[in-house]
Amino acid sequence: MEKSATDPSEGIRYAHTNLIATDWRRMMDFYCQVFGCRPVSSERDHKGTQFEALTAMPGANAKGQHLLLPGHGDGGPTLEIFQYRENDPALSPRINRPGFTHIAFEVPDVEGKRAEVLAWGGRDYGKLITLDIPGAGKLTLMYMCDPEGNVIELQRWHRGK
Repeated sequence: MEKSATDPSEGIRYAHTNLIATDWRRMMDFYCQVFGCRPVSSERDHKGTQFEALTAMPGANAKGQHLLLPGHGDGGPTLEIFQYRENDPALSPRINRPGFTHIAFEVPDVEGKRAEVLAWGGRDYGKLITLDIPGAGKLTLMYMCDPEGNVIELQRWHRGK
């Protein structure tokens, strides 16, 4: 598809999604070990007047790092995992809460990856299902929670079967 001069995506590239953790290092280990993400750039320790202005939070201080998400090469999008010195209390996970609700990973073995998530202290959110999607094929998927309760989707497309 050829882009026109008025294409709204011109010059735009998806960069990252932020995850606020209660233990950012453990969450980094989880996403690296279970999903093959890898740290990029340096660890961050954001604080000071500019960060306070950015966040509209007096005294704000956040530490963390970016993880390169798998499957998109070295220039792909990242998952930014930060921990604030003072986090608000976590909300219980709800798949129907307005706003961003989950992050999805395409995996070769949903049940095997489920076992890994459980071993790290994650939990099931829903049940494992397989959908037959007209025109797209079969999709096996389930929702789970990572060790801190964030909803993740595990999915496997059955292409050519």
